Amino acid sequence: MTPFDSYSQAYECIRMSRSDGILEVEFNTGGGSLVWGALPHRELPAAFADIAADRENRIVIITGAGSEFCAARDESLSKTRDSPLGFDVIYWEGKKLLDALLSIEVPVIAAVNGPARYHAELAVLSDIVLASSTALFQDKPHFPSGVVPGDGVQFVWQNLLGVNRGRYFLLTGQEIGAEEALALGVVSEVLDPAELLPRARALAKQLSAKSDLTLRYTRVALIQHLRRQVLLDLGYGLALEGLALMREPDASRD
Repeated sequence: MTPFDSYSQAYECIRMSRSDGILEVEFNTGGGSLVWGALPHRELPAAFADIAADRENRIVIITGAGSEFCAARDESLSKTRDSPLGFDVIYWEGKKLLDALLSIEVPVIAAVNGPARYHAELAVLSDIVLASSTALFQDKPHFPSGVVPGDGVQFVWQNLLGVNRGRYFLLTGQEIGAEEALALGVVSEVLDPAELLPRARALAKQLSAKSDLTLRYTRVALIQHLRRQVLLDLGYGLALEGLALMREPDASRD
């Protein structure tokens, strides 16, 4: 068991608070909306593993700070990813990111507070996905940016949207607004921004009336197929993503 005090303050881009077993996890950069980069890529897998190891957590709510869930990135991951040793860090952390998220054996509620252009799959893999009316979903960092979508988005979005619509979404950089996401089944409710977290908390309280084992084993049963898919497809997809980023050989050298 991981005591809450030992990890809740350990991460720069993650704020945590807990009351009556309901853990709230807020992604942020400097107190504002999360900017994706090397820091969250490193911290989130470790934080999810800590959360999963703490059996005092009965429900988890994830959300973002400010007006965006994650709609921007810095260049910290791009600088080294075109060498095998540089991409190996991305490969290792990328495998842990979804695996650790899906190792959380209690219900997870996402409160998507605004645009999710980077790693929207972290939200939509939740058991219950609530969206602010200002939210939208996109896979901006991969194919639209010349990168193979191999870090899990390739199966997450085909699962959610269907095979053909999922491939269209990934290949075109399509933006899906909150109401369209509701119609497509990506989210379960669309709310005014001020109502988003209160609704997530109300649902968490409703779920928490069930016993610990009912909560845990229901989560395990509902996501077992996703864990199998991560095991089968994630490493291979990340390897393809990395291979396509490697520098072309220098023709002037023997």
